[in-house]
Amino acid sequence: MHRSGATMAWNVFKFCTALRGLGSIMILLVLGVVGVTYYAVVLTNYGPALYGGGFDFLTAFVVLILFHSLLVMLLWSYFSAVFTDPGSVPPNWKPALDEERGDTDPLVASEFNNGVPSDPSSQRIRYCRKCNQLKPPRCHHCSVCGRCVLKMDHHCVWVVNCVGALNYKYFLLFLFYTFLETTLVTASLLPQFLAFFGDGEIPGTPGSLATTFIAFVLNLAFALSVLGFLIMHISLVLSNTTTIEAYEKKTTPKWRYDLGRRKNFEQVFGMDSRYWFIPSYTEEDIRRIPALQGLDYPSKPDFDSQ
Repeated sequence: MHRSGATMAWNVFKFCTALRGLGSIMILLVLGVVGVTYYAVVLTNYGPALYGGGFDFLTAFVVLILFHSLLVMLLWSYFSAVFTDPGSVPPNWKPALDEERGDTDPLVASEFNNGVPSDPSSQRIRYCRKCNQLKPPRCHHCSVCGRCVLKMDHHCVWVVNCVGALNYKYFLLFLFYTFLETTLVTASLLPQFLAFFGDGEIPGTPGSLATTFIAFVLNLAFALSVLGFLIMHISLVLSNTTTIEAYEKKTTPKWRYDLGRRKNFEQVFGMDSRYWFIPSYTEEDIRRIPALQGLDYPSKPDFDSQ
């Protein structure tokens, strides 16, 4: 039994190590898909159509404007999710209050045993034995990153990073703009794709035709798969739940952090509507919404009084 447990731990460790090694490969893969798509849409099909005049010019102009606008937002959101720290536990962090008991007095040192809460039944004050530190509410340990992440949602191999409190909005915008961009590309390349199954001769070199075919298939696949993830995460945002919490509380009818759809949305995207579709926050939102910093989350009054 011990041998089996050790083997499982070793396999998990090797799996996490492999995910770390995928880092630069996944970024290159994303850029490769973007490159193939750019070549098919801009250089092969709609770029040359700008010189045709008439309706073809107008169609190409609209497609290229939308394509480049969405591409800029997609890459901005993507690299924001990649390079933004999802949120780390501050050194020597300790909760000011015992939120499980609802006390108004600060916790004292006698309530901890070498940093471990003396009450093991507490569900709000938790301790990470891997990081040897207390874990704030909604914080989880990521075996791939090797550290605790504030309001961890999941570790995403596509962004080569954990998705947590500080970059969740950027990840959602990446999904949103990816869906819009891949849908646009699929629709714009659909006539060329259907032409492959017709009897007429298709203009273009074998390389450009193959690139167009591959770009259509890739973007159609990404549009359909990303749509599912986007719908799932929209429902999580509106209930103020992470992917991990949705799994943990699947048998719990009530959720202490569900403040209503509007407030739940604002805890991820902020209150300033001008920044909802931009991977950034205003200083005022960061200051007045503690949840954006990943350490303090308001809960329902009925839960606070329990």
